[in-house]
Amino acid sequence: MFGIIRPCRHRLSERLQTSWMAHLCGLCLALRDDHGQLARTATNYDGLIISVLVEAQAAREDSSWRRTAGPCPLRGMRTASVAKGEGARLAAAVSLALASVKIRDHVEDRDGVFARRPVAAGARAVTRRWDRQSAGSASAVGFDTAVLLDAASRQGELERSLRPGGSVLLVTEPTETATSAAFAHTAVIAGRPGNAAPLAEAGRLFGRLAHLLDAAEDQAADAASGAWNPLTATGTDRAEAERLCRDAVHGIRLALREVDLTDRTLVHVLLGHETDRAVERVFGRAQHTASCRRPDTAGATAGTTTGERPHQAPPQQTPPGQTPIPPWVPQGPGFTPPGQKPPNPRNLLAGCAMWALMACTCQLLCCDHEDPFSRERREGFCQRHDCCDCGDPGCGDCCNCCDGDCCDGCDCCDGCCCDCGCS
Repeated sequence: MFGIIRPCRHRLSERLQTSWMAHLCGLCLALRDDHGQLARTATNYDGLIISVLVEAQAAREDSSWRRTAGPCPLRGMRTASVAKGEGARLAAAVSLALASVKIRDHVEDRDGVFARRPVAAGARAVTRRWDRQSAGSASAVGFDTAVLLDAASRQGELERSLRPGGSVLLVTEPTETATSAAFAHTAVIAGRPGNAAPLAEAGRLFGRLAHLLDAAEDQAADAASGAWNPLTATGTDRAEAERLCRDAVHGIRLALREVDLTDRTLVHVLLGHETDRAVERVFGRAQHTASCRRPDTAGATAGTTTGERPHQAPPQQTPPGQTPIPPWVPQGPGFTPPGQKPPNPRNLLAGCAMWALMACTCQLLCCDHEDPFSRERREGFCQRHDCCDCGDPGCGDCCNCCDGDCCDGCDCCDGCCCDCGCS
C-alpha cells in the first residue's frame, strides 16, 4: 500500500469505513481480474479515490455498484461487499499505469535492489506488460493512459533541464496533468459532464499535493543518498513547501463545492479532511486547528486540567451490586472480566495447529479473533497497531479543518468518536 490518503478507523463512522474497504477491495480485485495476481501489488490508497468519485457522482442505486466477493486471507477469510464496475476498472488501470511509472523510475535511478541487472531486467519486462495491460483496460472505459505515460516521460526531461532557483511547480506539472485527467474522466463515466472542469481542478491540485508531500518526506533521505529532490534542487524551503501544500488542500475543497455529487460524504472525508492530515503528518499540526477540538478535551490537550487523552472514553461505571474492578486489574480485549469463567484453553498441540491455520488465513493480523491457545477474544495485530497513533492528541479529532465553512453540509462526523460541531 502507498499513497497520501490513509484514513484511520478511529476517524471513520461504521458506514464510511465499510464503504472505504469496499472500494479498496474492489480496486484490488479489479487489478487481479483484469491484469493477474501480480498486478494486485499496484493496489494503493490514492488510486481508489477514482472509484470513490465515480460512485459518488452516479445516480444509480448502491446495489448496482457492489458485489459480494469470496473469502480473502487479508479479510480473515471473510466475504465482503466490494466495489465493481467501470469506476473500479478505471481506478485499476490508472493505478497499474502509475505503478509502472514508479518502477521504471526506480530502475533508472538504480534504487536498492533495482541496481542489480537481473532485477532491473525483470522490472523492465513487468513495466512493459503493465503499460500494455493498463492501456487496454482503460480504453474499455474510454480513458487514454497515454496522458499518464506522456506526463511520466516529461517528468524526467523537466528534472534534467531545471535550473537552481527555478519554481518547484514546474516539476509538479506532469503529476498535476496526469491526476487532473484521471479525476475529470470520472465525470464522463458517471454521466456528469458538468463535473469534469471542477474535478480536473481538484485532480490537478491533488497531484501537486502528492508530489510535494512525497518530496518533503524523502528530502532528508535523498540528501543522505545523493538522490535528486525537487525541493533541494529548486532551493524551496519547507515553509514554502508547506504553504503550497495547504493552499492545494484549500483549493481542492473549493473545487469540490462545484461538483454535483449524489453522496459527497466519503469524497469530502478523503479529499477535504485526509489531505489536510497528510500535510500534518509531514509538516506538523497547524496552530489554528487546536480550536476545533471538543470543549471537554481542550484542557487535556493543553495539559491544564486532566491527564487523560482526548480520545479516551470515560471510565465505565460499575453496575449496582457488583464489586468495583481495581485499577491494577487488566481490562479490555483479551482479558476475562473478574467473576467470569475463562474459556477452556487448548492444549499445546491443538493450539499450535490452530495458530498455524489462523496465521495462514491472516486472522491473527486483520480481524478480531479467538486466541489459538487461551481462546480469549483478541484484536488483530493491524487493529492494535492502527495507522493512527492514539498517543497523538489529534487522534479522535475527526475534524481539524473546521475553520470557515469547510464542513458546511457535511455529515462525515456522524458516528465518529468525537463531535466537533461540523456535522
